[in-house]
Amino acid sequence: MAETKKIFDILPPKSNAFFQTEVPLSTSKEDVFQVAPEEKKGQGIKIRALGRKKGLIFTMAVLFFLGVSFHFFGTNAEVEIWPETELLNFSEKITADSEVKNLTPNFWLKNKAIPAEFFMVENTASGEFPASGKILEERKAEGTIRVYNNYSTSSQSLIAKTRFVSANGKLFRTPERVVIPGGEYEKGKFVPGFLDIKVEADSPGPEYNIDSSTFSIPGFAGTPKYTAFYGKSFSSMEGGFRGEVAKVTEENLKQAKDTLTGRLFEENDVSLKDKISPDFIVLEEGQTQEIIEESCDVTAGAEKNSFNYQVKVKSQALAFKKTDLENFVKEFIITGIDSEDKKLYEESLLINYQLETINWEAKKISLWVEFSVRIYSNLDHSALAKTLGKKSVNEAQWLLTSQPEIIKAQVKLSPFWLKKVPDNKDKIKIKLNFE
Repeated sequence: MAETKKIFDILPPKSNAFFQTEVPLSTSKEDVFQVAPEEKKGQGIKIRALGRKKGLIFTMAVLFFLGVSFHFFGTNAEVEIWPETELLNFSEKITADSEVKNLTPNFWLKNKAIPAEFFMVENTASGEFPASGKILEERKAEGTIRVYNNYSTSSQSLIAKTRFVSANGKLFRTPERVVIPGGEYEKGKFVPGFLDIKVEADSPGPEYNIDSSTFSIPGFAGTPKYTAFYGKSFSSMEGGFRGEVAKVTEENLKQAKDTLTGRLFEENDVSLKDKISPDFIVLEEGQTQEIIEESCDVTAGAEKNSFNYQVKVKSQALAFKKTDLENFVKEFIITGIDSEDKKLYEESLLINYQLETINWEAKKISLWVEFSVRIYSNLDHSALAKTLGKKSVNEAQWLLTSQPEIIKAQVKLSPFWLKKVPDNKDKIKIKLNFE
């Protein structure tokens, strides 16, 4: 009996990638064998080989294009150099002068002076403040009475402190000597003479604030003059007082002054800051504030519930620009070294200054300045790049570090498979490192 063959014994497994046919359930195994004749198998192999060849050609083309691009456009060398540096220290006395208008560092160096600028603000403030003092106050009532002379045509002198007693028994006195004129006859009738005089209560207190009244003179009691000399008031006595009243104290005046002054100083400080740009240096000692005017409507001890105080202050500042000081220092250093052979590492520049004196009248500041900077040899980047062309990394680094002005060097090539530094100096980037 003939051996039955399986489908995978007839067709190689790889041919399945090119011929995938669904086999009906009724199809015999011999029919399946006939579906893939020899000529069709050969055609599948040719198609597969052609596809692989095209893929290989495309890959090679891409790699070639990338190689050419890197060669002409992407190749470069990064050269990092650590130069030898030298630290220089200096100290110098200079003046910041508001009269210096020349902006040339050479002029500054010759005169050891830089420009300064004077700023000033004046401002006034006033306010009403309460009195906090309290005192026990006693005041005598005062008023005017008319004294009549119904005694004779002769005048009558009354000495200072002459007593007058009101109808309700309140005693008042005349503060000074007075003379009451005599009466006169008119058409046979006697008309009394009179004089209006000032009087004050014998004692302080509100009980002497009496209404209009009649007054007798006790000094004439027991004589005919007692009824002939008398007084009348036509208005109330006023001013009698006994009690606690407010008083302005020295502390009240001081607090008012301090309050206004403090407010003005703060306002002026803000105004000065608005005037002075951030590039100016203002020393703490280079600014002053002072009171130039002050006034008050009362003095200490005044019996008032409140008072008014006014203050005028002046704030001023002398300042100089940070850039001017730096330019002076740089010019000072450069003139002391060979600027063609040496260069300043400006990031290392350190400047310290201290106030010596300040003359507000002349608007000058004297400063003691200490400064330091690192310098290094002036490297010709173009010449270095030309020297490094076509050198390997090791050769390039050796050439660089063999120079006394260079303490360390590092060369990096791109792309990574590049073996030598590009011959084109424009593709060589040189960077200095001072860290």
